[in-house]
Amino acid sequence: MTARTERKPRRQVVLLRPVPGDTVIHRMWAGAKLLIVAGIGVLLTFYPGWVPIGAVALLVVAAAVLARIPRGVLPTIPRWLWVLLALGALTATFAGGSPVVSVGSVEVGLGGLLNFLRITALSIVLLGLGGLVSWTTNVADIAPAVATLGRPLRALRIPVDDWAVTIALALRAFPMLIEEFRVLYAARRLRPRDVDVTRRARRRQWAAELIDLLAAAITVALRRADEMGDAITARGGAGQISAAVSRPQRRDWIVFAIVAAVCGTALALELTVLGTSGIRT
Repeated sequence: MTARTERKPRRQVVLLRPVPGDTVIHRMWAGAKLLIVAGIGVLLTFYPGWVPIGAVALLVVAAAVLARIPRGVLPTIPRWLWVLLALGALTATFAGGSPVVSVGSVEVGLGGLLNFLRITALSIVLLGLGGLVSWTTNVADIAPAVATLGRPLRALRIPVDDWAVTIALALRAFPMLIEEFRVLYAARRLRPRDVDVTRRARRRQWAAELIDLLAAAITVALRRADEMGDAITARGGAGQISAAVSRPQRRDWIVFAIVAAVCGTALALELTVLGTSGIRT
């Protein structure tokens, strides 16, 4: 008998589900995390150089170590994604640009490749930053934090509390709907399929399966919404979601100072010693 290599099960994407723990990152105010993410996003938007990207990556890695994030939360990267990245790097190399490397009698410009690598690194850092917030923040803490941050907008008669409740409910429902869709898709794959010979019949079967999945997904979403509405009513209404006391603590101000110092140093190095290396269009 020939031994078959067993494939390791792919790890799915874990989002909006906090990793159990009681670290300093977990105990941070949710509003502080949102403000830090917003500030870093603005920094990398206007100065997407290697130094700011590296500084933010250092902060993300340090926070992940402090929060004791296990490697199991990272999803399995499919092979087709590596192929797309390699194809993108190859095509970006054809753009040329400085610096130029001489390979024998051929000169190859690496400017396009470096820009592609920088954009890729920027995307990975931002995804890691968002994932870190998702893995260390309870969804129930988002609504009070958003309500606190939007308190100055109440003078303009903006429904901040309603926005905070909407965001909290959307974040809470997103993981549940994803899990329901996975169950529906798995159940659909277990159903026997008719063997169709013609290509037209296969297209019709595929369209019918898609319609059935969409109808089942809408039904599941409505059922979940009804159950969530009953639960909210039993707990005192939607206003209780954003009514909890939420404000920054001393540790949040310390983290603010550390992030500001690291990002400020990276920005100063980018603008002075290493020169501006933003992406030019």
